[in-house]
Parts: sequence; structure tokens; C-alpha cells
Amino acid sequence: MGLLLRPGIHQCQCHQYHRLLPVLIKPKISHFHFHFHQNSNPLSQTVRALAEAAPQKMVKAIRVHELGGPEVLKWEDVELGEPKEGEIRVKNKAIGLNFIDVYFRKGVYKTPTLPYTPGREAAGVVTAVGPGLTGRQVGDLVAYAGDPMGSYAEEQILPANKVVPVPPSIDPIIAASIILKGMTAQFLLRRCFKVEPGHTILVHAAAGGVGSLLSQWANALGATVIGTVSTKEKAVQAKDDGCHHVIIYKEEDFVARVNEITSSNGVDVVYDAVGKDTFQGSLACLKPRGYMVNFGQSSGTPDPLPLSALSVKSLFLTRPSLMQYTATRDELLATAGEVFANVESGILRVRVNHTYPLSQAAQAHADLEGRKTTGSVVLIP
Repeated sequence: MGLLLRPGIHQCQCHQYHRLLPVLIKPKISHFHFHFHQNSNPLSQTVRALAEAAPQKMVKAIRVHELGGPEVLKWEDVELGEPKEGEIRVKNKAIGLNFIDVYFRKGVYKTPTLPYTPGREAAGVVTAVGPGLTGRQVGDLVAYAGDPMGSYAEEQILPANKVVPVPPSIDPIIAASIILKGMTAQFLLRRCFKVEPGHTILVHAAAGGVGSLLSQWANALGATVIGTVSTKEKAVQAKDDGCHHVIIYKEEDFVARVNEITSSNGVDVVYDAVGKDTFQGSLACLKPRGYMVNFGQSSGTPDPLPLSALSVKSLFLTRPSLMQYTATRDELLATAGEVFANVESGILRVRVNHTYPLSQAAQAHADLEGRKTTGSVVLIP
């Protein structure tokens, strides 16, 4: 099913990104570009001056004043101004929780300043647009993933070129739960290493937010999917999500099992977001010229690897980030478009297994770190 957007949005050269879309599904995402007009007439300057002088609005948000455990997530009042040129204000309907939020909270990844508002994924309704902006209007449902950080808030200001339109058929909670994780799965499976029929892949944390989507999507692409999980309950979900083989790594040696499953041939690619605990074993599971794709480190940063270790089997090693795969507006629209199209067509079933009030983000973080969650976790303002 194609991705259909509201008609009448500003029309310009949208054909360029159609050719970027993968062959699997080519969603009909078009007529959605932003234009910024540097208007120097007195009326525009007056409107802008009035907007900048308007009283600050107070909204609730999670704030982090010091790095540490979940307890550093504080529910506070913050000021929110009016959107400036090229910006929109969005009232968040649902906010995605991701392990990268934990990395920033603990200091694994550095934040520019303290205090800060965490969060890099949300869906909501546009409540105001900045001067000189066309292509968005109050009432539009949009979603975003990545930069800027700050989605753990009732409302936020966003650059208009960072948001994507959400199809009317997709609920905001579903959009918020899948926009970051789904785009991550898209670039991992379709561009970082292009999974095709006949490939055998290994997905660690197969019952997690990204792992669940990787398993479903790779199965639809015709790959043989091997997934690792920590419990029998998660094994049931991974099987349901399309894993042909599920390994409970606490009970079995996953390297030995992969060798058994593949008749010692190894896998074409490993998708590893666990890091330290699985990194060396993942390399051992690869066939010659295989791809090691490390996109997270929930168990800690992997130990340093000498370059010569890759030469034994001529392996490829990459540590990709979504930001580099959605660097242009066309790439962002194409990536999000394919994700939403796969949700609409049923290829991707989004598991929103846990919702928490935004004010209880600390408990949500604790449960995520404690491996008490499966699928996607969503915070509701």
C-alpha cells in the first residue's frame, strides 16, 4: 500500500526522491517540501518582532540536571517560546523511548549542555508555524526522529525540515513508537547491508524495539532470520515476529548454535545493538566477507579490536548512525515513507507493549534497562 498524504501541500521537485526509494515498496510520498522566504518588508519584520516579544508559554517536560541513573529524570516546568523562521511548534501526542536516551542520561554519549530535555522521537500536532514558512499548517500530524533532542516535553519547537507527515491511517502512538526504530531498521536492512532472499542473518535482542522490526522486515525480504533473546517469553515473540531460529543466549552458546544452524558456514550479516557481551561472538558467527553491523551497546562498549582481526575472514565492520543515513531531506522522506508504507501494508506490526505517563519517564527507563520491556515503549504527555 502506498503512503498517501494530504493533497494541496506546496508542490515542487518531488520526483527526485522517488528514485531513491527501495524496490520493495515505493510509497506515494510527494508534494511535501518546505520553503523559507527571507522577507524584509516592514509587515514581516513587525510580525517577527511581535512573535519574539510574546510572553513565554510554560509547559511540562523531563529535565536532566546531572548524569546518572533513572532518578535524575525530573518532571519540571519549562518555558517555550514561539517558533521562529523555519520552525514549528508541536504538541506531542506520544513520545518514543529508546536506548539512546539511556546512553545520553548516563554520559555514554555527550550532551552539549546541562540541564537538558532528553528524547529523540515523537509524534504530535502542529500548534504554530514560524514566519516565512509554507508547507505546514496548524493541525497537521507530524513525527520526527533524531535531532534536535528534547521530545520528553508536552510541546516543543522543531525545525520544519526535520519532521515528516504522518499518514491519516497511522495513530500517533504507532508513529511515535516506530519513526526512529523503523527508520533504523530501514537503513540497516536496505542500505547498510542490503538483505536479499537467500541471506542468513543474526539479530541480537530480537524481541526489542529495533530487533522486532528487523526480524519482521528481514523475513519479508526472504532472509533466514536467527534471533537471540534473554527469556522464553521473548523467544515466543521473536518467533512470532519472523525469526526462523531463536536462541536463548542465557541457556545456550549462541556461537555454537549459529554454527549448528548454518552447518558451520556462518551468517552473511550480524545486527548487534548489545555490544560488549556479544561483539566477539558475533564476529565468530560471520562467514568469510561477512558484515558486522554494530549499532548500539546496551551491555557496554565493545573492547578495542585490532584491525588485523578482520583479515582472518576478510570481514567488514561498521558502526552506523541513523543521522548519516537521513542527512538530506530526500533521504529522510524516502526512509520514513518506506517505514509508514510497510506499516500500512502489514509487513511491519508495531508492538507497543508498554506505555507510561511522561511524568513517569524514570520508571520507564528503569524497566528498559532492567530488560523488563519488549517491543516499543511509549511515553504519553
